[in-house]
Amino acid sequence: MEAGLNGETLLVSRLKNKNGTIVVSMNNKVEFKKFEHQGWENAADKYEIAWSSLTRKFILPLLNSVGLKEGMRLLDLACGPGYVSESAKDLGASPVGIDFSARMIQLARNRNPGLEFIEGDAEHLNFEDNTFNAVTMNFGMLHMSEPEKVFSEAYRVLRKEGRVGFTVWAKPEESPAAKIVDDAINSYADLNTDIPEGPSAFLFCNPVECREMFIKAGFIPDTFSFSTFTIKWNVPTASFLFESELNGGVRTAALLARQTKITLDKIKVIIEKEVEIFKMGDVYSLPFSAHIISSAS
Repeated sequence: MEAGLNGETLLVSRLKNKNGTIVVSMNNKVEFKKFEHQGWENAADKYEIAWSSLTRKFILPLLNSVGLKEGMRLLDLACGPGYVSESAKDLGASPVGIDFSARMIQLARNRNPGLEFIEGDAEHLNFEDNTFNAVTMNFGMLHMSEPEKVFSEAYRVLRKEGRVGFTVWAKPEESPAAKIVDDAINSYADLNTDIPEGPSAFLFCNPVECREMFIKAGFIPDTFSFSTFTIKWNVPTASFLFESELNGGVRTAALLARQTKITLDKIKVIIEKEVEIFKMGDVYSLPFSAHIISSAS
């Protein structure tokens, strides 16, 4: 599960009604983890078409953030179809990918039969201490039920002066294309659903708070880095963004699946209308922003 938007623009991290009241019915880490796992088993085959051309744009900056060099051992958490591992290999590193979705691991192995991919839990790693030079996660933190455990485990398996790096989507106000979906959902969607509540999708968007999380896990304060990148994602149709949200992920896809046809049509129409603003020739060039965050052990 290489996640990020991955069918979810991170816009429903805590589902609320218009009065700001949390309305999801299950605030339970176990339930959220089961929900995410099943969701990615179902969405894995649709991810390539829906989101890969967007999330892959952030891989090289992510690998640069951990100083990846030839000969290094890299742990690729929430590896999904294996894109980060694939790029790490091209740079001469020795990657190992891990994902809790068996279907994602199968896809990764099919794409890269010469690389190592393991079905496993990023919050409970089955590796010895001091094993890797670098640990990365490309848009996976959103999908973790206990992200603080990912920090602790990354610190444990890193060698001295090794680096961890991960990507998270920026808030809608910093990411114009993400704001399109956020506004449409907040305007029309019925948020009173049975979707399990997970950690805030924007938990790592504040650099001061994020730095404190790193420090708490044991990382060196002075090595903390927080950068924001904005890219243009070219999609072929005005409906592509909505269809990706509907079919290619978990949280937002689950929310949309619980809407009436009338409501879903309203959301689709407003998203398509706003996407039209970004038309450039034969494509729609959508600006998305993400943070790349890293620190050393």
